[in-house]
Amino acid sequence: MNFEEKTLSSECVYEGRIIKVCRDEVELSTGKKSFREVVHHSGGVVILAFKDENTLLFVKQFRYPLKATILELPAGKLEKDEDPDLAAVRELEEETGYRAKNWQKLGYIFTSAGYSTEKLYLYKASGLEFAGAHPDDGEILKTLEFKVNDVYNMIKSGEISDAKTLCAILKGLKL
Repeated sequence: MNFEEKTLSSECVYEGRIIKVCRDEVELSTGKKSFREVVHHSGGVVILAFKDENTLLFVKQFRYPLKATILELPAGKLEKDEDPDLAAVRELEEETGYRAKNWQKLGYIFTSAGYSTEKLYLYKASGLEFAGAHPDDGEILKTLEFKVNDVYNMIKSGEISDAKTLCAILKGLKL
């Protein structure tokens, strides 16, 4: 069965600092025409950082779209044409103040493939050394440490509900 959709036209309806939104007319594999709204995003990185073999670093910050403060792993968006490996190093230090001696790639995820091109690269970092945090302008966050067993309980209770965080934990911890 053919699932491919052919783009017939594409119109950019919004372009901001972080995203671009396009409305595409497509031809379905059945021959019918339809429309797709696509949010183009440069992608990002997520870091599962081990302070020691049983302690993970998290950040707590207010997320405006949710109107709530949430717990998540250190993460950040890729700059235009930025190498994800370098972005992970940069984001870990910016958000937590730590540099890692050991890095392991955990793969990647698509955050919402139904409407967005956002691809997040997942990393595991260890051998941490504190160098001093320097968050981006306008980024207000607090670094916190949690034991792995506590993290499992926080996930079960719903205290940790950020999708990128859950994915990195699933891919980076031995369950």
